Amino acid sequence: MKSNKANRVQTIVAHVVLIFLSFLCLFFFYILIVNATRSHADLQKGFSAIPGTYFLENLKNVASDGSFPMFRGILNSLIVSTCSAALCTYFSSLTAYGLYAYDFKIKKAAFTFIMAILVMPTQVTAMGFLRLITNMGMYDSLLPLIIPSIASPAVFYFMYSYLQSSLPLSLVEAARIDGSGEFRTFNRIVLPIMKPAIAVQAIFSFVGAWNNYFVPALVIQSKDKMTVPILIATLRGADYMNFDMGKIYMMITVAIVPIIIVYLLLSKYIIAGVTLGGVKE
Repeated sequence: MKSNKANRVQTIVAHVVLIFLSFLCLFFFYILIVNATRSHADLQKGFSAIPGTYFLENLKNVASDGSFPMFRGILNSLIVSTCSAALCTYFSSLTAYGLYAYDFKIKKAAFTFIMAILVMPTQVTAMGFLRLITNMGMYDSLLPLIIPSIASPAVFYFMYSYLQSSLPLSLVEAARIDGSGEFRTFNRIVLPIMKPAIAVQAIFSFVGAWNNYFVPALVIQSKDKMTVPILIATLRGADYMNFDMGKIYMMITVAIVPIIIVYLLLSKYIIAGVTLGGVKE
């Protein structure tokens, strides 16, 4: 009886904590949506938890602003984020599989080199990167925002750790004995096993590319090629004395919709992976 009562108390405490944490996570989204429904004058008056009546007007102001290509910016961010997530997860998985499934002399050196790149800040190599893409004729284009995502040490390390816990090498050896080629083995056997890890990293990579401001601000000059973070920054700084906070909150609200959609599409793979687990020896 005592153990059942203690379990009941633990369950209640756990539910209370989870509800509180959920409230903290969702509260800021609620406030963002509320602010998107208020006018600039209402926002200047201070905080309010009650929605306003300016949602459609703010949306119209953002969409009809000729100096602010909102839909083009969202399309650019979708292209960059989707391509970056796809390239990042596939090639990081491929690299992790190569280091995990093969034994060669410089295996440890290659792993150490990749991990050393992980601790190098982007800002350190910014000027060299800018000079390189300028010499290659890719300045003011979306390619410099997509191609570097092929090499992602953080995603590689996550995939490598996942393979260590989920992929038995005997499965790879069995595929080789059956005559399967290396790329066929990776694409048909290894990738399906890695679906949960790929889904997690695809979400993180998509969000990271979507919210990236530093690199796009460094290489993008044309307004029709700007991504969402740069457009929001230009909307805020276009006229410091005459900006519309309602438009800014509306743009941020519109900008988070694709992220939510991506999460909803990929979350089922994460849940399936946690439920079923990996392949065991």
